[in-house]
Amino acid sequence: MNRAPLALLYLNVLVIATCGLIYELLAGTLASYLLGDSVTQFSLVIGVYLSALGVGSWLSQYIEEKLAKTFIEVELALALVGGLSAPFLFVAFAWIEWFQVSLFGLVLLIGTLVGLELPLLMRILKEHLDFSDLVSRVLTFDYIGALLASLLFPILLVPQLGLVRTSLVFGILNASVGLWGTYLLRPILSDKGLGGLRGRAILVIGMLVVGFIKADSLTTIAEERLLSHPIVYAKQTPYQRIVVTQNQQGFQLHLNGHLQFNSADEYRYHEALVHPVMSAAADPKHVLVLGGGDGLAVREILKYPSVQSVTLVDIDPEITHLAKTFGLMVDLNARSLLDARVTVINQDAFIWVRDTKKQFDVAVIDFPDPSGYSVGKLYTTRFFQMLKQHLTDSARLSIQCTSPLVAPNSYWCVLNTLRESGFDAIPYCASVPSFGVWGFAYATMTPSSGAVIELSDKVGELRFLNPSQLKSMFELPSDIRPMETELNRLNNQVLVRYYDQEWSRSE
Repeated sequence: MNRAPLALLYLNVLVIATCGLIYELLAGTLASYLLGDSVTQFSLVIGVYLSALGVGSWLSQYIEEKLAKTFIEVELALALVGGLSAPFLFVAFAWIEWFQVSLFGLVLLIGTLVGLELPLLMRILKEHLDFSDLVSRVLTFDYIGALLASLLFPILLVPQLGLVRTSLVFGILNASVGLWGTYLLRPILSDKGLGGLRGRAILVIGMLVVGFIKADSLTTIAEERLLSHPIVYAKQTPYQRIVVTQNQQGFQLHLNGHLQFNSADEYRYHEALVHPVMSAAADPKHVLVLGGGDGLAVREILKYPSVQSVTLVDIDPEITHLAKTFGLMVDLNARSLLDARVTVINQDAFIWVRDTKKQFDVAVIDFPDPSGYSVGKLYTTRFFQMLKQHLTDSARLSIQCTSPLVAPNSYWCVLNTLRESGFDAIPYCASVPSFGVWGFAYATMTPSSGAVIELSDKVGELRFLNPSQLKSMFELPSDIRPMETELNRLNNQVLVRYYDQEWSRSE
């Protein structure tokens, strides 16, 4: 052991620290993707994981013999459990009813194994190296590994490998540390069982390599069970999981497992979102679209001859790239994002609205539902007040506000927050078969006498809307009545809580 290069020992520490944090980040990300409410899921995962580290450290005191062999066995167990964690969770969500029990049980097991690693390694090395120097350097490399993992995960690993392959790659790294350990710790390992130890390490690495090769097939099987239709496109981006499915009726876009549109009836949604506000505006020239990276709202906007420019702001460049290049999407959006009048900006809408100097005649807001705080901030008083500064005095605004039947508190929270922000907001709804009754809001900068009920004659015949249908959308039925709610402010984001509670009850 005294002849073993210290750099190799500390490299071991760096690798196992990086792997441990990657498994934690994977569990938190998958929990957020599959269950929603990222703050809650990450908080629970981190809490369980850190507690499990303590359990592992506590258990290490009871291991008194064969420390080197036990350390290698722990590495191989962690490689198998951690490496297969993401594939297992994808499959578990599709087939196992008690998914959260599986999730936190897995986090507890991984955290316990990670908690065993460093105490065992430090006890192995204390007999061969100066202890004070050992502690300071081991902990230093442990923290450097954590920093490395936190940087690599969002910047490189998730965009390039995806969640499943990232999990398997770091499982292979853990198993490699175990195999490497059979050579590095050879002076204090017994000859008996050494061949079997190395054989198991090679077997674990082989299993994980096969999993890496078959990762796409495994993910597709799980997602097709969840989404019920064959997958024709799938990609993990730094922001979300994009999946396109197809059946005989058409194709569907899903983001993080949530349906965004069905090509069979999306025209009802997008005509309802766009045409009331565009018809109400007097020859709108400059239009802002927030969200809507699929280009479908832009398709409807470009039907107005007065439009000179459309600025589309969507955070994910992969969505807008898909809308420009994926055949099914390009046909459906009528090549709208390729129109010379359209400028696509891939940036967080909150930051872009804060920094821009442009003014607009119409704003169409097509954000996803506020299932998490990263989206919920885009429905706050702060965001609406910033947006108002970039609208002309005669400007009009429309926004999708989730289902007023399934989530009435969420729906009226958006309306009430708009009004608190200085808009005169009027509710309306439309029936979209894939979603049911869906809610929108039409808003003006100054008090209006009522909702627009006249469809512009400049747009031509539409598939869904006609003058009488437009009028009926603003006549709310008896079961959709105004409600008092808290306002969605940046410091509380009550809308996310409303949304989570109401949609959870509907499932």
